[in-house]
Amino acid sequence: MTGASYCVFGMTGFGSTVLALPLLAHLLPLKFAVALLLLLDLTASLALSTRTLGALRKDELWRIAPFLLAGMALGVTLLVRLPEQPLLVTLGVFLLGYAAYCLAGRRTAGTLAPGWAAPIGLAGGGFSALFGTGGVLLVVYFAGRIADKSELRATTAAGILTSAGTRAVLFGATGLLAQEGLLLSALALLPSVFIGLAVGQRLHARVDPRHVLRAVYLLILVSGLSLLARYAL
Repeated sequence: MTGASYCVFGMTGFGSTVLALPLLAHLLPLKFAVALLLLLDLTASLALSTRTLGALRKDELWRIAPFLLAGMALGVTLLVRLPEQPLLVTLGVFLLGYAAYCLAGRRTAGTLAPGWAAPIGLAGGGFSALFGTGGVLLVVYFAGRIADKSELRATTAAGILTSAGTRAVLFGATGLLAQEGLLLSALALLPSVFIGLAVGQRLHARVDPRHVLRAVYLLILVSGLSLLARYAL
């Protein structure tokens, strides 16, 4: 599952955590799973960003960054203080809402007003800190502002790298990175991360991203339903 998630990340610049976390949440404590995927995302986004830096849209990244940081500060506070079950129900609702939005219809790239940076950045930062899933909201914003596929992938990957780096500082300060077995688990999964990235990089120019994204959204929908079936019913 980890390799497949990061194959999608290599193709699109997002999607790893939102695909992997719902499965891991059934197997591991939420705080451990979120911290584990943070370490993997940080490595993967750094690797991808260094290869796609030339296509980065810095103007769009700087516009959303302050709101993203503010949302993360709030999200990490909630992650530390709130119990696990309501957080997982919230994650399930979020996944269902996002998948339904994406499957509802095709949106024209480059038509979103710049003012949306504030609400999407705050929500994206909050969900990034809580679950590591805020990257999908960054995609909503960047896809509405950037029409070029390579620029979109590069800017999304850079946004996720910014988010992951900031979360690493916040998680370190709150002790979430000091959980027993976390680093060893991350190291054990790194080979599958790099293999997935390499495959995704090769497929990026060969596969129609619309087919990939539709499959991703369907998987997200199923993941959200599975979390709600376990924790809300």
